[in-house]
Amino acid sequence: MGVLVAAAGQSVAAAAAAATAGSHPGSPVVAPALPARGAGDAAAAGALDDMAGAIAGELELRSAALDDSVAPFYLARGYRPAWAGTAQAAALLAAVEASREHGLDPADFALERLRQAVDADPATLSPAQRAAREVSLSDSLARLLRQLRYGKLDPRLLYREWNFAPQPGPSLRAGELEAVLAAPGLGAAIANHAPALPLYRGLQQAYAQYRAQAALGDWPPVPAGPTLHPGDYDRRVAALRARLQAGGESGLEAADPAYFDPLLAEAVRRFQRAQGLEADALVGRRTMAALEVGAAQRADQIRANLERLRWVAQDLQGDHLGLDIAAQSAELVLDGVRAWSSRVVVGRPSRKTPLLRDRVQHLVLNPKWVVPPTILKQDVIPAMVRDPGYLADQRMRVVDGNGQAVDPTEIDWAAVPRHGFPYRIVQESGADGALGRIKFVLANPYTIFMHDTNAPELFERSVRAFSSGCLRLEKPLELALLLLDDPQRWSAETLAAELDRGATHTIAVGREIPVLLLYFTAGLDEAGGVQLREDIYGYDGEIIAALTGRSGGAPSDSVRPAPGPTGRERAG
Repeated sequence: MGVLVAAAGQSVAAAAAAATAGSHPGSPVVAPALPARGAGDAAAAGALDDMAGAIAGELELRSAALDDSVAPFYLARGYRPAWAGTAQAAALLAAVEASREHGLDPADFALERLRQAVDADPATLSPAQRAAREVSLSDSLARLLRQLRYGKLDPRLLYREWNFAPQPGPSLRAGELEAVLAAPGLGAAIANHAPALPLYRGLQQAYAQYRAQAALGDWPPVPAGPTLHPGDYDRRVAALRARLQAGGESGLEAADPAYFDPLLAEAVRRFQRAQGLEADALVGRRTMAALEVGAAQRADQIRANLERLRWVAQDLQGDHLGLDIAAQSAELVLDGVRAWSSRVVVGRPSRKTPLLRDRVQHLVLNPKWVVPPTILKQDVIPAMVRDPGYLADQRMRVVDGNGQAVDPTEIDWAAVPRHGFPYRIVQESGADGALGRIKFVLANPYTIFMHDTNAPELFERSVRAFSSGCLRLEKPLELALLLLDDPQRWSAETLAAELDRGATHTIAVGREIPVLLLYFTAGLDEAGGVQLREDIYGYDGEIIAALTGRSGGAPSDSVRPAPGPTGRERAG
């Protein structure tokens, strides 16, 4: 749709005339009765009318290229100018240039045109030129506010399951535009549109540091070779020492730089923790790979995460249960305080856990497991072809549509079609079952849920992407008590007793909490230091590619999801 038009067939210029005459758009333009005024008053009113008409004409001329909040912004103010003098324009220019600090691109906000607008003296311009300047300034501001608050990209075009609330429509954003321009300090009002989260500010600082390092040149390299251990003497140790010092470590000077001394070992552990690696001080394949990542690439990694934060900042400011797929961890935040945290096993790269907003519908104690289609097709049926005793070993049984047992020996497993298996396979409940002793049923249509596990040893791994899409929690019973939110009925003892009964049954939750399935490859540790993580799904690259694209202010169209499996085929 183009610029807002009040009545079918009515031009914007006519709407402007109606607005300045005090009429409703679409009605006849009738001059209102006014008190007698002097020549100066009449001239000023005429100039204002001329500007309103010029602004309306400019909006109509550029309707397809403008941010969709600009036209309703001017319609609401009767097409009166919003920019006086050059001070506000200079403040906007400064904010646009500072958008680099957020990982945004000033070119998206017509940087060169802004510079021309600041240099121009409005008093020397014709009404048409002033209108062009006026609309350009508002368009740049609208785009900047939108990207600072909601992000440059549309995540719905990147992730098919994404269901977080979309950004507000044009009319609401037009109100934001009006409020920012009415604020006493334009620069501060613009800055306040960025997420007010400690994580966002911390990542901004790290982004500046990595950009500065990239401008100076990259880290000194550490030559390839066998794993380095504390206590080793090796010329590569001196290179390792220099690399960590270049990255900000101090106090690593040594009489013998080639000796892997305890101070260097502790510095390696700090580096490993900051990269989300196992902090064992052994410089092996994964630690070497992290050391080789350049400063510019790290800056891009943080830039991608600043964008992700803008997508979900509003959700993170209230109570929520956040599950970070890249960090493979979870936390429950209540009243601004972390009430629970846990390590998590997430979907493997070939069976990714989707990114979405959800809620816990209910809990299931001692859950049975109905094997989902993906696992049935890719795991269970091939296992039965190899070993006819597989189902019995796994305490699984085959049932028909009526729940009646089917003898698995009567099924020709090698001839089972890839689609349309007519039975269900169910694993009985128990601590050794795939779901463990408790299941958190979510409302999504992809059969993605949270649950206990029969393989707790996986939580000791630094990379925990092993599931078929569902989320295995290290501390599920603690979370269950917090969600039940009924200390009179449920305690650790009563919950354990109910589980020990062995019966499968459902319990309603007492606390409605948004469940956020997110993906951040950069975060903050307990001390506020930046922690970088492995991009297990390879999502950072597509975000950076889209952020650096030039698409005339509509960059959210630059990346679309590749065809993939449907939701029901994703879960497991």
